[in-house]
Amino acid sequence: MNTYFQGLLWVLGAAAVAAAIAYFLRHVGETEGTVENNESAGQVFTIVGGLHAVLLAFVLISLFDGTTAAEDGSYREADSVVAASWAADALPEPTRTEVRDLAARYAQEVADVEWPMMATGNGEVGDKGWALLDELRTTIREAQANDDFQNDQKNLASDKLWEAYEARQQRLNTAGGDGVTDVVWFALVLGSVMTISLALLFGGPQPLVHIIIVGILAGLLSLLLFATYQLQNPFAGAAKVEPAAFEAVLARLR
Repeated sequence: MNTYFQGLLWVLGAAAVAAAIAYFLRHVGETEGTVENNESAGQVFTIVGGLHAVLLAFVLISLFDGTTAAEDGSYREADSVVAASWAADALPEPTRTEVRDLAARYAQEVADVEWPMMATGNGEVGDKGWALLDELRTTIREAQANDDFQNDQKNLASDKLWEAYEARQQRLNTAGGDGVTDVVWFALVLGSVMTISLALLFGGPQPLVHIIIVGILAGLLSLLLFATYQLQNPFAGAAKVEPAAFEAVLARLR
């Protein structure tokens, strides 16, 4: 299902349910005294709604930052692999060819195999990527350096490979992370329900206006919850990080 259509269903569904409840309360329930309670209900609504807005903002900002960091990390990992391969070009054969081939195979493994597996959120991607990275490390370590320049390039390749290892580990940690924990989801959903419930307590001479306001509030909260759901795994959902960095590696090395 299209993400935008799915989000629209979330918004319209929540708005319709909340509006139906508001209509029921205004036309069937007891409305006497609701106008007089607007001031006290408004004070409580301000506190509850404000706290809930702060929580939602904090969660969404954290998720946006996490997605940006995951994308930056993927480019850092890919760039480190390319830099290690380019540094190894200064080494004698067959090392330079072996390193370039291993780097390309590693990028292919990450883009074609590991990336779809990371979308599941468990962080398990198999051992082939680690094996290729370890083979790269062994090939560079055992390479013969004939002069100081080659020795410097060999050390540079090793350093870049270590940076790739660190970025890879961070990527897998992010993919296997909890995202939004159950406790936070409980607070977000319950807070949304409480905020809408308080809005239902307001009264006034124009029931239609009140029903529309409640529906819009429910739709907005549903939209923010949908955005949270889509962003909780940087490698899945509508705003997922694509393996463009590793596809660029293949273009550079082949």
